[in-house]
Amino acid sequence: MSESPLTRIGWIGTGVMGSAMCGHLMDAGHPAVVFNRTRERADTLIAKGAEWRDSPGAVAADSDVVFTIVGTPEDVREVMLGESGVLPSSAPGTLVVEMTTSEPLLARELYAAGEARGVDVLDAPVSGGDVGAREARLVVMVGGKPEAFERAQPLLDAFSRLVVLEGGPGAGQHTKMVNQIAIASGLIGVCEALVYATRAGLDVERVIETISGGAAGSWSLTNYAPRMLRGDFEPGFRVDHLVKDLGIALAEARRLKLALPGLALAQQLYVSLQAADRGDRGVQALVLALAELSAVEWPPVTEGGNAA
Repeated sequence: MSESPLTRIGWIGTGVMGSAMCGHLMDAGHPAVVFNRTRERADTLIAKGAEWRDSPGAVAADSDVVFTIVGTPEDVREVMLGESGVLPSSAPGTLVVEMTTSEPLLARELYAAGEARGVDVLDAPVSGGDVGAREARLVVMVGGKPEAFERAQPLLDAFSRLVVLEGGPGAGQHTKMVNQIAIASGLIGVCEALVYATRAGLDVERVIETISGGAAGSWSLTNYAPRMLRGDFEPGFRVDHLVKDLGIALAEARRLKLALPGLALAQQLYVSLQAADRGDRGVQALVLALAELSAVEWPPVTEGGNAA
């Protein structure tokens, strides 16, 4: 990673992804101050040398660049604009990189609020999940001023394989919605294909191997399908989080006067997983909902009695 003059890093949101991302920056030599709603979740970074602060505002006051990655748009608003929030406490010239998957309109609001204070705000949601965060292989989709992007890129490179300026304020969040729409609708096809192969009595592992190298191939088929067949629904990305994201995408589609029936269907199928108390499972659990619709046993069982 090339050197950046922005050496004082603030990090707000030290969950599974945030902790790994901040850790990469610390490994690159940047000292960090951190805050998380539950302090214990910052213990790993504190043990690594990060300093604790008691509020988002206290983090911002001691940082040249502040990263935030929290849960929901409501959380973003509180962390960024609240009484002890980032923007009211940031000195002019501070750079704020907001990485939560959130609302494009909120991203534009935060950009404007930052401009009024002499603070650059980028919206920079990511794709790649917890594994991508740990292995520094995230894709970062950025919206904001080119000058601010140039300041942020050397830092973002520390935990990413691809960092792209998509356009002005809100463009990063819009791009993340495109990403989520493609993933959610594509997963329906993968799950239905596996259910079909199972009911038809095929060797499902062999089928996946056969079709993965052709036009049917996809990241989801390669990475999620084997987990589905093993009955492995541990979350890399939770159903609850995807439902939140798809809700944002549907609201934006209504605002833009777009008819996206595949998106609406995907959102309803994932809500059905929440209704079955599966919201904390990985998004690959969609196959359970589709298998149950056709009374297909899942995971598939071979003649020997073992899962395929």
